[in-house]
Amino acid sequence: MLRVESISVRYDLLEAVSSVSIDIKQGQIVSLIGANGAGKSTTLKSIIGILSLSRGKIFYDDVDLTHTKSHDRVAKGIVLCPEGRRLFPRMTVYENLLTGAHLNRGSRLIKKNLNDVYELFPRVADRRKQVAGSLSGGEQQMVAIGRALMSSPKVLMLDEPSLGLAPKIVKEIEQAVKKIVELKGISVLLVEQNANLALQMSDYGYVLEKGAIIKEGLAKDLSGDEEIKKIYLGI
Repeated sequence: MLRVESISVRYDLLEAVSSVSIDIKQGQIVSLIGANGAGKSTTLKSIIGILSLSRGKIFYDDVDLTHTKSHDRVAKGIVLCPEGRRLFPRMTVYENLLTGAHLNRGSRLIKKNLNDVYELFPRVADRRKQVAGSLSGGEQQMVAIGRALMSSPKVLMLDEPSLGLAPKIVKEIEQAVKKIVELKGISVLLVEQNANLALQMSDYGYVLEKGAIIKEGLAKDLSGDEEIKKIYLGI
């Protein structure tokens, strides 16, 4: 579904991402792991079009999106759930969710997506009239994922969804992401510093170091790789 071919991204003289290639198939969870500052978030921002490429191409369903604007990529089904949640704290949960539906036309689809989000995250349904700033970190993350789902994504990119969350909430998020893939056939590109969690959730993984892919393979194979275990899994 999504093919990233040898992309590079520069910040002035610094090349933050160098010749990165990623391939994501339908209904697949693909993880991008690496240390802080490895270029993971930069890669996601370049795929959604927030950052421009210095080299390389991005294809979606074999259509070249390299020079397509960000909102057009969202309209085609590529959606980013950003690091830090980025909710509107003074707006209600319901209003925050609706901001993700601005490209959907027709109340029937919006209502269906809302019901799907509430079914996936019952806690979000319970808090829908509360302002987002009053929620716990875990609840805010659920709302952020729900907002992304309101755009009817075909490729959902999650940037550090477990960051700062308690283990119990992390497990809930993990189960929800797997359910999204199983029930909707959505593809997921997952960026995580928690390499153990990422590989546990994924079908396939890429290891990013200093802006370049140094290893890739089936997630179960990467989990058993001695170098990966030592450097990223703490084993």
